[in-house]
Parts: sequence; structure tokens; C-alpha cells
Amino acid sequence: MKQKLTVTVDPEVVVAAKRYARSRGVSLSALIERALRDEASVGEPSFASRWRGQFRPASHDDPRYDALARKYL
Repeated sequence: MKQKLTVTVDPEVVVAAKRYARSRGVSLSALIERALRDEASVGEPSFASRWRGQFRPASHDDPRYDALARKYL
């Protein structure tokens, strides 16, 4: 169950935050909750650091590599 929280913020920050949230297609509450979750998870590895080094390079002998290279490179 969600819980209400009262915070005091400068009016200019509120306007900018609402504009930012709207441009992202989320509510201001969701934006703030996400920011608080991110800040509270300090010490947990980021997505990038968890996956770094987990993939092997593509083989140039793989026909899928050639097809993707022709399409995107």
C-alpha cells in the first residue's frame, strides 16, 4: 500500500519537475519514487556493471554477423 509523503520544494522546481515527468509520460509521484529508489539503492551494482564482461564478441564467421553487419554498418 502506498503512503503519502509531504515535502517542501521551491515552486520553480515543482514546475520543472512536472514538465519533466509529463515529457517522460509518468506522474510526478512516480518520478520522485523512482529517484528515491535509485538513491536508496546505493551500494547495489548498476545494470551495466552487473552485465559487464558477460558477453563474448561476435564471430565474423557467423552468418548472422554478416547479415547484421550489412544491415547496420
